[in-house]
Amino acid sequence: MSVIFEDYKLVCVFCRKLVLAEIPIVCRIFNMPRGKLQIMKVLLVWLIVCGIWGSNWIFIKFGLADLPPVSFAAWRLAVAIAILLLILAANKRAFPRDKRFWILAGATGFFNFFLNFALMFWGVQHISSGLAGVLQASIPVFGLVLAPFYLPDERITPRKVFAITLGIVGVGTIFYEQLNISGILALAGGAAIIVGSFFAAYAGVLTKTHGAKSNSTALLTAQMIIGFVPLALAGLIWEGSPSKFNWSWTAVFCVLYLALVGTIAAFWLYYWLLRNIEVTKAMTIALVTPLVAVLIGTFFGETLQRQTLAGGALILLSVGLIVFQPKKESAPEKTEENLLNTKTVSWT
Repeated sequence: MSVIFEDYKLVCVFCRKLVLAEIPIVCRIFNMPRGKLQIMKVLLVWLIVCGIWGSNWIFIKFGLADLPPVSFAAWRLAVAIAILLLILAANKRAFPRDKRFWILAGATGFFNFFLNFALMFWGVQHISSGLAGVLQASIPVFGLVLAPFYLPDERITPRKVFAITLGIVGVGTIFYEQLNISGILALAGGAAIIVGSFFAAYAGVLTKTHGAKSNSTALLTAQMIIGFVPLALAGLIWEGSPSKFNWSWTAVFCVLYLALVGTIAAFWLYYWLLRNIEVTKAMTIALVTPLVAVLIGTFFGETLQRQTLAGGALILLSVGLIVFQPKKESAPEKTEENLLNTKTVSWT
């Protein structure tokens, strides 16, 4: 098992006990063939990841009732960074001294964990959690546009152009509805989510292009640290001292959930999925998490207009055309390095 999975095992041991039990023992208990049990394990992990990432939006919404957006995002990162630093220390791993590593971490951390997080948390204040989940499903669409400029193998095809067009029409449909029904703040909130998604996609493309040889845990931690610094400073300047925030039990729980479950545990399980199924199948999560977000939001009283639902359906169809690409005649070798750097992943 690779270093990245050994690292995450320290934090997510409960997930291992619940989901990744030893196959021979469980097979004997339930009298099941090993192949069938493996399929059930993969399905269960897939459902858990969909549920976690789909639920992140409602916890962001709940936390924003007590905490200001930029500082809320900073505290989420602070907790996750503390855990990841403990993981690195436990495994006696130091950050690389290579200048290229820190240039990559600086650029991607600033784009993904400062700009994307600040815009995302601010935007969710003014729109429903379900709509926020649908809008951030546009990350693969932006990745499709940006990839050809950095990755020669990622070419623009008529299918991709059609997918991009559908995504643009879907976003335009939602924005039109937001402006005419929900008002200018809702429009601004949706725009903030979309712009943040662009920065997240850009960070993903840069990481795939230049970060294949970097240790995933070290790179992720460095990115978070670099994103945390301007987030914390911006929050301190514009939102005041954290000591004056309303640190209710709900606020504390939301910060801990988003850091421990929504970030570390979810990505450990996602990396496990990438080792056990095809990348394209794992990426179907991008289609399901917005639907989970909408369903959870509906349970808590959120509603979406028909026009918004139609626009969301176009965005999801666009993502589906990207995810379910026709197979090439000669696929690259399915190595762990390829798996961990193949697709842009949404950090919510």
